[in-house]
Amino acid sequence: MNVSPLQRRAERRERNRSEVDLPLVSLIDIFVILIFFLLSNFAAVELLPSSKSVRLPESNSDKAPRETVVVLVSDKDIVVQGRRVASVAEALASDGDVIAPLKAELDLLAGVQTIRKENAAQAKSITIMGDKDIEYRLLRKIMVTCARANFSEVAFAVQQRGDA
Repeated sequence: MNVSPLQRRAERRERNRSEVDLPLVSLIDIFVILIFFLLSNFAAVELLPSSKSVRLPESNSDKAPRETVVVLVSDKDIVVQGRRVASVAEALASDGDVIAPLKAELDLLAGVQTIRKENAAQAKSITIMGDKDIEYRLLRKIMVTCARANFSEVAFAVQQRGDA
Protein backbone atom coordinates (compact mmCIF):
# COMPACT_ATOMS: atom_id res chain seq x y z
CA MET A 1 0.00 0.00 0.00
CA ASN A 2 1.59 3.18 -1.21
CA VAL A 3 0.54 6.31 0.72
CA SER A 4 1.35 9.78 -0.52
CA PRO A 5 3.00 12.35 1.76
CA LEU A 6 -0.21 14.40 1.83
CA GLN A 7 -2.21 11.42 3.01
CA ARG A 8 0.36 10.66 5.73
CA ARG A 9 0.24 14.27 6.91
CA ALA A 10 -3.58 14.15 7.02
CA GLU A 11 -3.49 10.90 9.02
CA ARG A 12 -0.92 12.34 11.45
CA ARG A 13 -3.01 15.50 11.93
CA GLU A 14 -6.11 13.38 12.52
CA ARG A 15 -4.25 11.25 15.05
CA ASN A 16 -2.79 14.26 16.94
CA ARG A 17 -5.99 16.30 17.05
CA SER A 18 -7.15 16.69 20.62
CA GLU A 19 -10.75 16.14 21.45
CA VAL A 20 -10.88 18.73 24.25
CA ASP A 21 -13.94 20.91 23.90
CA LEU A 22 -14.07 23.86 26.31
CA PRO A 23 -17.50 25.07 27.38
CA LEU A 24 -16.95 28.70 26.33
CA VAL A 25 -20.47 29.81 27.18
CA SER A 26 -19.95 28.90 30.84
CA LEU A 27 -16.59 30.67 30.93
CA ILE A 28 -18.09 33.81 29.39
CA ASP A 29 -20.87 33.76 32.00
CA ILE A 30 -18.31 33.50 34.80
CA PHE A 31 -16.30 36.43 33.41
CA VAL A 32 -19.41 38.59 33.05
CA ILE A 33 -20.37 37.90 36.67
CA LEU A 34 -16.82 38.61 37.81
CA ILE A 35 -16.67 41.93 35.92
CA PHE A 36 -20.09 42.96 37.27
CA PHE A 37 -18.98 42.13 40.82
CA LEU A 38 -15.72 44.07 40.51
CA LEU A 39 -17.38 47.14 39.01
CA SER A 40 -20.14 47.26 41.60
CA ASN A 41 -17.66 46.98 44.48
CA PHE A 42 -15.26 49.50 42.95
CA ALA A 43 -17.96 52.18 42.94
CA ALA A 44 -18.76 51.60 46.62
CA VAL A 45 -15.27 52.53 47.87
CA GLU A 46 -14.28 56.19 48.04
CA LEU A 47 -10.70 56.93 48.98
CA LEU A 48 -9.09 60.27 49.58
CA PRO A 49 -5.66 60.85 48.13
CA SER A 50 -2.97 60.28 50.69
CA SER A 51 0.16 62.26 51.22
CA LYS A 52 3.00 61.41 53.55
CA SER A 53 3.59 65.11 54.18
CA VAL A 54 0.15 65.56 55.76
CA ARG A 55 -0.67 64.15 59.20
CA LEU A 56 -4.43 64.25 59.62
CA PRO A 57 -6.06 64.90 62.99
CA GLU A 58 -7.77 61.90 64.61
CA SER A 59 -11.52 61.62 65.11
CA ASN A 60 -14.32 59.15 65.75
CA SER A 61 -16.10 60.08 62.54
CA ASP A 62 -18.52 57.49 61.22
CA LYS A 63 -19.17 59.16 57.87
CA ALA A 64 -17.42 57.70 54.85
CA PRO A 65 -15.64 60.16 52.56
CA ARG A 66 -17.40 61.24 49.37
CA GLU A 67 -15.81 62.02 46.06
CA THR A 68 -15.33 65.79 46.11
CA VAL A 69 -12.75 68.38 45.18
CA VAL A 70 -9.81 67.86 47.55
CA VAL A 71 -7.63 70.69 48.88
CA LEU A 72 -4.49 69.24 50.45
CA VAL A 73 -2.63 71.55 52.84
CA SER A 74 0.81 70.43 53.97
CA ASP A 75 3.34 72.42 55.93
CA LYS A 76 4.76 73.84 52.66
CA ASP A 77 2.19 73.66 49.84
CA ILE A 78 -1.50 74.01 49.00
CA VAL A 79 -2.52 71.41 46.42
CA VAL A 80 -5.90 71.16 44.65
CA GLN A 81 -6.74 67.83 42.98
CA GLY A 82 -3.04 66.92 42.80
CA ARG A 83 -1.94 70.27 41.34
CA ARG A 84 0.15 72.69 43.43
CA VAL A 85 -1.48 76.14 43.43
CA ALA A 86 0.36 78.08 46.15
CA SER A 87 2.86 77.80 48.96
CA VAL A 88 1.81 78.14 52.57
CA ALA A 89 4.24 81.03 53.05
CA GLU A 90 2.67 82.95 50.14
CA ALA A 91 -0.83 82.29 51.48
CA LEU A 92 0.04 83.49 54.97
CA ALA A 93 1.84 86.57 53.61
CA SER A 94 -1.06 87.63 51.37
CA ASP A 95 -3.30 90.46 52.53
CA GLY A 96 -6.99 89.79 53.03
CA ASP A 97 -8.85 86.56 53.54
CA VAL A 98 -8.80 85.24 49.96
CA ILE A 99 -5.86 83.28 48.55
CA ALA A 100 -5.91 84.39 44.89
CA PRO A 101 -4.23 81.34 43.22
CA LEU A 102 -6.46 78.97 45.21
CA LYS A 103 -9.59 80.92 44.26
CA ALA A 104 -8.59 80.90 40.58
CA GLU A 105 -8.17 77.12 40.63
CA LEU A 106 -11.44 76.58 42.50
CA ASP A 107 -13.29 78.89 40.09
CA LEU A 108 -11.94 76.78 37.24
CA LEU A 109 -13.13 73.56 38.91
CA ALA A 110 -16.50 75.11 39.80
CA GLY A 111 -17.03 75.95 36.14
CA VAL A 112 -17.01 72.29 35.14
CA GLN A 113 -20.56 71.25 34.25
CA THR A 114 -22.18 68.34 36.05
CA ILE A 115 -23.89 65.87 33.75
CA ARG A 116 -26.19 64.11 36.19
CA LYS A 117 -28.65 66.07 38.31
CA GLU A 118 -27.97 64.02 41.46
CA ASN A 119 -24.27 65.02 41.26
CA ALA A 120 -25.04 68.77 41.26
CA ALA A 121 -25.01 69.08 45.06
CA GLN A 122 -21.79 67.09 45.24
CA ALA A 123 -20.16 69.46 42.72
CA LYS A 124 -20.31 72.26 45.32
CA SER A 125 -18.68 70.12 48.02
CA ILE A 126 -15.03 70.36 48.98
CA THR A 127 -12.82 68.36 51.32
CA ILE A 128 -9.90 70.00 53.09
CA MET A 129 -7.07 67.63 54.01
CA GLY A 130 -5.08 69.81 56.35
CA ASP A 131 -2.08 68.83 58.40
CA LYS A 132 -3.01 68.80 62.07
CA ASP A 133 -0.31 71.38 62.84
CA ILE A 134 -1.32 74.09 60.33
CA GLU A 135 -2.14 77.51 61.69
CA TYR A 136 -5.78 78.43 62.23
CA ARG A 137 -5.19 81.67 60.30
CA LEU A 138 -4.25 79.63 57.19
CA LEU A 139 -7.22 77.29 57.64
CA ARG A 140 -9.56 80.27 57.93
CA LYS A 141 -8.17 81.81 54.73
CA ILE A 142 -8.67 78.52 52.88
CA MET A 143 -12.26 78.20 54.13
CA VAL A 144 -13.10 81.80 53.15
CA THR A 145 -11.55 81.24 49.71
CA CYS A 146 -13.63 78.07 49.24
CA ALA A 147 -16.80 79.93 50.23
CA ARG A 148 -16.03 82.79 47.81
CA ALA A 149 -15.54 80.23 45.02
CA ASN A 150 -19.13 78.99 45.71
CA PHE A 151 -18.13 75.74 47.38
CA SER A 152 -20.88 75.76 50.00
CA GLU A 153 -20.28 72.41 51.70
CA VAL A 154 -16.86 72.13 53.36
CA ALA A 155 -15.68 68.89 54.99
CA PHE A 156 -12.45 68.11 56.79
CA ALA A 157 -10.57 64.86 56.28
CA VAL A 158 -9.62 63.08 59.49
CA GLN A 159 -7.86 59.89 60.43
CA GLN A 160 -10.11 57.22 61.99
CA ARG A 161 -9.12 56.82 65.60
CA GLY A 162 -7.98 53.26 66.33
CA ASP A 163 -9.58 52.83 69.76
CA ALA A 164 -13.14 53.55 68.59
